[in-house]
Amino acid sequence: MKSPCRRWSPPQSAFAAFRFPPDVIVVAVRLYLRYGLSYRDVEELLLERGVEVDHVTIFRWVQRFTPLLADVAGFCRHSPGDRWFVDETYVKVGGVWRYVYRAVDQHGQIIDVLVSTRRDAAAARRFFDLALATLKVTPAEVVTDAAPVYPGVLDELIPSAWHHVERHANNRVEADHSQLKHRLRPMRGLRTDRTAQTIIAGHAFMQNLRRGHYELGHDAPPGLRVAAAFAELATAI
Repeated sequence: MKSPCRRWSPPQSAFAAFRFPPDVIVVAVRLYLRYGLSYRDVEELLLERGVEVDHVTIFRWVQRFTPLLADVAGFCRHSPGDRWFVDETYVKVGGVWRYVYRAVDQHGQIIDVLVSTRRDAAAARRFFDLALATLKVTPAEVVTDAAPVYPGVLDELIPSAWHHVERHANNRVEADHSQLKHRLRPMRGLRTDRTAQTIIAGHAFMQNLRRGHYELGHDAPPGLRVAAAFAELATAI
């Protein structure tokens, strides 16, 4: 199937350096991102299907191909809504607590995520800079908690947006944090900030894909849309 997202072609396939077929790699990455599985769980599932691959290799596949798949899918991503709900949650990385900035729009699309060592104005500014640069969309309203860093950052970066701070107004993104925490629970901890960023961003990509925020897999039955979307994306990398 030709991918509607095939807007560019790398000089050499990203799969060329790996001895396993692309469909095996993509299935492994999809299983890991979609379900509450460990790398060893994915290793066992592949072995049941006659594919012998070490869990460390699966880890490398996830780290290598998750950003590539998400980047290519960006060409088919729906424009986000104009109301952004922003909040931070916490995860442990290498035994140390890290802050995770996350935002969702009024339609449930996850705008962006950022793992940060700090919870301050610099981190908030970096999060909004990345989100605005990636999506090239400016929200009309931004809903946050009462953290004192947000007014100054939003006045600087998005002066036209209404900054809404109200009790319970941010429940939408806070409820969405639980989906991330549920996915991270089966893991035996995130080891580095880099791997944490990849996994958490990959989870956001999978959530958006499942929620229908990409023009991918629409010709497939509902239960097969994610698999069809990954097959389409694999042709573009």
